[in-house]
Amino acid sequence: MLCLLPPVHTSCAFLSTPSGMHTLPFPWNSLKLPRVIVPLHYDLCIHPDLSTFHFTGQETIEIFVRTNTSFIILHSKDLEITSSVLLSKDDMWSSTPGKKLQVLEHPAHEQIALQSPEELVVGQVYLVTIEFHGKLADGFDGFYKSSYKTHGGETRIIATTDFEPTSARMAFPCFDEPSFKANFSIKIRREKQHIALSNMPKIKTTELGGGLLEDHFDVTVKMSTYLVAYVICDFKSLEATTSSGIKVSVYASPDKWDQTRYALNAAVKLLEFYEKHFDISFPLPKLDLIAVPDFQSGAMENWGLITYRETSLLYDPKTSSAADKLWVTKVIAHELAHQWFGNLVTMEWWNDIWLNEGFARFMELVSLNATYPELQYEDFFMNAYFGAIARDSLNSSHPISNPAETPIQINEMFDTVSYDKGACILKMLQDFLSKQVFQKGVIQYLKKYSYRNAKTDDLWNSLADVSSSLGGIMFLKNKHWQILTEIKEMMNTWTHQKGIPLVLVKCEGNTIKLRQERFLKGVFEEDPEWANLYFWHIPLTYITSSSNTVHRHVLKTKTDSLKLKEGVAWVKFNVDMNGYYIVHYEGNGWDNIITLLDQNHTLFSPQDRVNLIHNAFELVSAGRLSLDRALDLTRYLQHETNNIVFLKGLGYLESIYHVMERRNISSVSEHLKYILRSFKPVIDRQTWNDEGSVSDRMLRSDLLLLACDLRYSPCLQKANELFSQWMGSGGNLDLPTDLLKTVYSVGAQTGAGWNYLLKQYSLSVSDAEKNKILYALTTSRHHEKLAKLITLGMEGEVIKTQNLAILLHAIARNPEGQRLAWNFVRENWKKLLEKFELASFSIRTIIFGTTSHFSSRDELEEVKIFFKSLNNQGSQLKITRVVLETITKNIRWLEKNLSSLRNWLLNNL
Repeated sequence: MLCLLPPVHTSCAFLSTPSGMHTLPFPWNSLKLPRVIVPLHYDLCIHPDLSTFHFTGQETIEIFVRTNTSFIILHSKDLEITSSVLLSKDDMWSSTPGKKLQVLEHPAHEQIALQSPEELVVGQVYLVTIEFHGKLADGFDGFYKSSYKTHGGETRIIATTDFEPTSARMAFPCFDEPSFKANFSIKIRREKQHIALSNMPKIKTTELGGGLLEDHFDVTVKMSTYLVAYVICDFKSLEATTSSGIKVSVYASPDKWDQTRYALNAAVKLLEFYEKHFDISFPLPKLDLIAVPDFQSGAMENWGLITYRETSLLYDPKTSSAADKLWVTKVIAHELAHQWFGNLVTMEWWNDIWLNEGFARFMELVSLNATYPELQYEDFFMNAYFGAIARDSLNSSHPISNPAETPIQINEMFDTVSYDKGACILKMLQDFLSKQVFQKGVIQYLKKYSYRNAKTDDLWNSLADVSSSLGGIMFLKNKHWQILTEIKEMMNTWTHQKGIPLVLVKCEGNTIKLRQERFLKGVFEEDPEWANLYFWHIPLTYITSSSNTVHRHVLKTKTDSLKLKEGVAWVKFNVDMNGYYIVHYEGNGWDNIITLLDQNHTLFSPQDRVNLIHNAFELVSAGRLSLDRALDLTRYLQHETNNIVFLKGLGYLESIYHVMERRNISSVSEHLKYILRSFKPVIDRQTWNDEGSVSDRMLRSDLLLLACDLRYSPCLQKANELFSQWMGSGGNLDLPTDLLKTVYSVGAQTGAGWNYLLKQYSLSVSDAEKNKILYALTTSRHHEKLAKLITLGMEGEVIKTQNLAILLHAIARNPEGQRLAWNFVRENWKKLLEKFELASFSIRTIIFGTTSHFSSRDELEEVKIFFKSLNNQGSQLKITRVVLETITKNIRWLEKNLSSLRNWLLNNL
């Protein structure tokens, strides 16, 4: 139908006749837009003024009418509409000026209605021209201003966008829902000292006079509004071209331009991998990656113009550690995966955001294993399981696919359940179906729904199609509809209900008895929640003492049993932790495993050893296993040679130590120090350099930091020596990057060292270094220094506002700062909401980070009172329920385990 109409392009002349706002009843009462009008194409022109921080805009939206109507309802937030005109097909041909539209507002729903003087006819195409203006936002959403300082101290302003999930409406009136896909032609006006970037390549620049230029960008592919992006800045770039001819550029502020090389190489490598893996070419001629000085999240996958926080894109060999390199690489992998999962195929509504985020997290693992095996990312991907289980084992969790209507509810869907649990169940499904079937099914899904929207069931359909075409898979050797039913039935138990299953295993001769329940932390046998009706279709895997072959069984009922050929001494379920479930070995099962680990821990793979340690301590939190048995299991760690396993075991001991330290239970914390120091041989083997594998380097970094925190003299002496040398060199001495956090943290314990670090923080052009310095500054034991950091974070100059949430979280982890951070949040809640949106990642981090470590009933009551006082300024947030449940869990853990902990320490010292 579009080819029947003459091409119409918006000029950037801004009309001045306002239509005014009217107070007639708003014709629509739903948060979701009606489907009577669909957008086909936006011709958008934006002119930001980086001196006044205002912008003006004009757009022409080509719309198609699906039902007769007199209203065009779309989204707009914090914009002033100055003119709105409708052109019919006849108006387009005859060049008539069109009909003025009345503008009605519904601010609570962030919607406007454009009322036409005559009815729009079904099946017809119209053009709607809207003129508007607004203010560059002070926060991090919509079209907002960002700033950076040059080496010379000059502050420079840029303008950038971040629209996901519901903030495109803050930049231009639009149909701001993921299913309203359209094409976009974008023009940006700018001054000569700036450049403009957008989703597509620039096709021409026009001089307008008065020092203004207008950049015209090529028309985009069909996409959702939240993927539109534009940046006006004075940045520099490095460029390369992929083997398929895609131009890749990485942009950063001029003083940080030399930190873009690693990201450029990674982006090229990963883009080439994804094109081959998905068997679908990247559909745009270019891909830009840009480091934005002020950015709330890690990155945003805007199609063709991916925006990043500087720490997620820039790599400085002199200050970036192995952990920093791993982080940058995985974030790039995540955002590039989104170019297919999310951009090419978009979830139909935000309730299925896991189809975007869960897949992108899962593809980090697939892509990095293939392109950067030296990063050993599979070892660190286990953190996705730990993060998901920590949240999903609370009653305040939610299903992966969960209703979300309001912007607050939609924002809250961007959490560890959507990201990490989503990735975990995909990995489990891949293991169940086989890598070949899973990959082919994913490719079919992407090809079938390209430039369209999809639901969770559409993914299961594609996987079932491939499973049946390849002759069936294990357990599913039936016709297509039977396979589809099996996959849907299985996966619906993982996506439609919250929680994680607990599989209880009991060996009786050659029979293994199985039972499943929901795993809940902080819920004990005397609690009514102990018995629950949840059950899953669980694809179990196991090995036994008589066979290291991986056996499989789908547990579909509450109870089941397996018959073995012979009796076995032990059994281990969830082989290599590919499944998303907790296992409890009843009877003497844990005793056998603990004995086996003491005798020959290498009988289990490193992943299985991590899984056993994790399950044991998680079961303690659920009252299923005594703390002394979990601690008994850790005794073998003095013989552990795998870095990741050792870190996991040590991490549990360290977390218990910090609980005791924060509660000032000194008798127990001092004994725990001794236990941790029993790993002295491992600590003494660490070298003060950056040598070894990624896991070697991360073990060294974590272990030496802990040793210094525990006041281990040789560690303190070496760190103080290095800090003095660095300080004496004026900050120019190159220290081992993996040890910067340790050295800075030790140096920050003196007044002179702390002041010098703060000075260096303001001077550094490496955000990787700034992160390490900021962490060190928060470890001070001086209340006034911690308070100064909070003041600087609120001011947003020396410490950027984007780092305030992380800062408060870090200070709250410090025993000397936990009350300071909590009291600050209570006393300054309204000021924090002026800086961050209510359901934003930052606000949720601030709430959880300053309260979740509490473990007393007095603290729980304080938090309850505060949450109750918030009314509509935060009490409706799901994170408040998570916090209250977490604190309750902490209290009950101490009440149940403190005595056992004391006794175990006395008996094992």
